[in-house]
Amino acid sequence: MTDSTARRDDAEVATAAARAGAEVVLARYGRRLSRIDKGAGDFATDADVAAEEAILGVIRAARPDDAVHGEEGGRRGPADASRQWLVDPLCGTLNYAVGNMLVAVNVALRDGPAAVADPFSGEVFFTDGTTAWVRRDGVDELLAPTAATGLVDVNLDPPFPSAPGFRAVDLLAHPDFVAGFRPRVVSSTLALAWVAAGKRAAYVTDGGDLTESVHFAAGIALCRAAGCVVTGVDGAPIGQTGRAGQGGRGLVVASDAETHGLLLSMIRGQR
Repeated sequence: MTDSTARRDDAEVATAAARAGAEVVLARYGRRLSRIDKGAGDFATDADVAAEEAILGVIRAARPDDAVHGEEGGRRGPADASRQWLVDPLCGTLNYAVGNMLVAVNVALRDGPAAVADPFSGEVFFTDGTTAWVRRDGVDELLAPTAATGLVDVNLDPPFPSAPGFRAVDLLAHPDFVAGFRPRVVSSTLALAWVAAGKRAAYVTDGGDLTESVHFAAGIALCRAAGCVVTGVDGAPIGQTGRAGQGGRGLVVASDAETHGLLLSMIRGQR
């Protein structure tokens, strides 16, 4: 099996797993949900847990020698596994719990293929690590990022580790932002898939190194493969140290270099 064939096979596993989780999320939508308190106002629901089990079932059947790190179940699988899947079975739990459909199911092989499923549109955005597509009704289309919408999604959820040097809420009041963009707050990493698909011009969030986060790994992989510009909030490649010693913290993901540069100049002005 060639490397490209192996990557495409892994992409199909990621897609099937994300779709399995999305089917659970869709089926349980609108039902009474039991909540599992995680502290600090965070919680999971029985839908999160059931979706993760469905995803795990697909990965176990297709890749029994791989490990899985799920948001709800932690790390499972062979302790010596060289490959690990990162799973967020329901990104946007609060949205979902109050009847908001802006959620995503994220499945990513660390440093490899990934998929993001939208349970309500039926779309699955996926990548083999080189190219990115969206699957609708069994038909695959290449993703084409564009800044044409002028919409920038911003994560306003705490914590805010870069404050007071950088606060996303301040970015929204910047004169250049007001002149060129319009803010949106999806409160789910579905927004990253939308940047890759051209439904958003960019996405901004604060935070630490998000490259191996179960929440962000799939979206980052998707955006990179689609040709988006992906850095930390200081412009450094994520996972690397920048001039301020905090390179790669958070994300600025833009459809093109011009949009990325504009947003970064505003952020640097804050800092």
